[in-house]
Amino acid sequence: MELRTLLSYLHHLGTYVGENPTVTSIEMDSRKVTKGALFICIKGFTVDGHDFAQQAVENGAVAIIAEREVDVSVPVILVRDSKRALAVLADAFYGQPTHKLHLIGVTGTNGKTTTTHLIDYVFRKARKKTGLIGTMHIKIGDKTYDVKNTTPDALVLQRTFKQMVEEEIDTAIMEVSSHALHMGRVHGCDYDIAVFTNLTQDHLDYHRTMEEYRLAKGLLFAQLGNRFDHQRPKFAILNQDDPSSEYYKHMTAATVITYGIDQDSDIMAKQIEMSPNGMKFDLVTPDETVRICTKLIGRFNVYNILAAASACLASGLSLSTIAEALEEISGVSGRFETVNEGQDFTVIVDYAHTPDSLENVLKTIRQFAKRNIYVVVGCGGDRDRAKRPLMAQIAVKYADTAIFTSDNPRSERPEDILHDMEKGVAGKRYISIADRKAAIRYAVEHAQKDDVILIAGKGHETYQIIGNQVLHFDDRIVAREAIKERNGEC
Repeated sequence: MELRTLLSYLHHLGTYVGENPTVTSIEMDSRKVTKGALFICIKGFTVDGHDFAQQAVENGAVAIIAEREVDVSVPVILVRDSKRALAVLADAFYGQPTHKLHLIGVTGTNGKTTTTHLIDYVFRKARKKTGLIGTMHIKIGDKTYDVKNTTPDALVLQRTFKQMVEEEIDTAIMEVSSHALHMGRVHGCDYDIAVFTNLTQDHLDYHRTMEEYRLAKGLLFAQLGNRFDHQRPKFAILNQDDPSSEYYKHMTAATVITYGIDQDSDIMAKQIEMSPNGMKFDLVTPDETVRICTKLIGRFNVYNILAAASACLASGLSLSTIAEALEEISGVSGRFETVNEGQDFTVIVDYAHTPDSLENVLKTIRQFAKRNIYVVVGCGGDRDRAKRPLMAQIAVKYADTAIFTSDNPRSERPEDILHDMEKGVAGKRYISIADRKAAIRYAVEHAQKDDVILIAGKGHETYQIIGNQVLHFDDRIVAREAIKERNGEC
């Protein structure tokens, strides 16, 4: 694409009259620049792309987008906001791919990963070819790719959507984080359906207040647009049992579909029956009711199922297909995942890393636990410190033995993080073991028949971030090895 054609999408008040090279790619990392690239200078948290403009030119960049003057030999186009320009230019360069996809975005504090995977499974059951973007990976058809952020930057997103279009994907489902919404990473994504799971305390290290956090999530619904299109309607799927849904209703012009358990909603779960092996409930819609039988466990998963079912119904899928898919799915990696090596106690690994999600999981375990509950839990370093004592309080409240440990301490000393947690449970019984592997082994070594161990916080993650090192670490593998050792197998 010629540079002038590409720049026309920015709708500058001034007309660009400089050189007009052919742009063969767009990059924001100078190390990835090849001949013909347009390099966009992004000022990040740790590095400033403006400092690498010359390196980009040396690597073959034919033009630079910047917020300030840079001394290079190729055209420099100045913009007020290079991140915003990046979103516009990436969307244009890759042919506005989300206009050609049925795009579903899911936001909320907890449940995003499970909800997106449920939606993906139902669509595949309906013989649709799907793409998935989220915390665990990017999936295009049957191929998966690693991902650094829950919601990638605008350049990676649009490039990924372009690949989905080329591989004839019908429906793309993605987790949409509050960071991504606030930073404008999803500007230009033409969502057809936006889903809200819930809002509880998290990420206050970034958003500062719950009000700012709530507003960031609400941008997804505001960005559904103000246009009514009968051929391509927009839907906002909202959790009626969460107070923030009333706020989001006022932020969107899209058709609102509500779901819930307690409050009167468009889509409801009634007659809920839970067991250690799964759940049954009536999924009630305005037209029909179907009995859902699923291997998933917990009230929080009822909400995830309702959110997914609502999105699928709004997409035109049948209730029978939804029920059939939900009966088949066994769960999502690292979400209430059991580790079984023939032991006579239960070990569960879960991603619960917020006060609300930890409480939900422990309440669910409390419903079926025959004896004592152990919880191994920590809090991430360089993240919201305010939730640390809250996590500790919940662990001590619902578990018989609470074991505090490390969870990606990053640049902080694990002992300092543990101290913050301990402030919330002064005078209560707990155990602090900074080494996560040792903490998991302690729980496995002390568990008795019919006890339940919850290892919380990391779920599917296969790494531990200590300082500037990313070390291999998988709660499931560590637990499995500890069980085998206890059983005398190694």
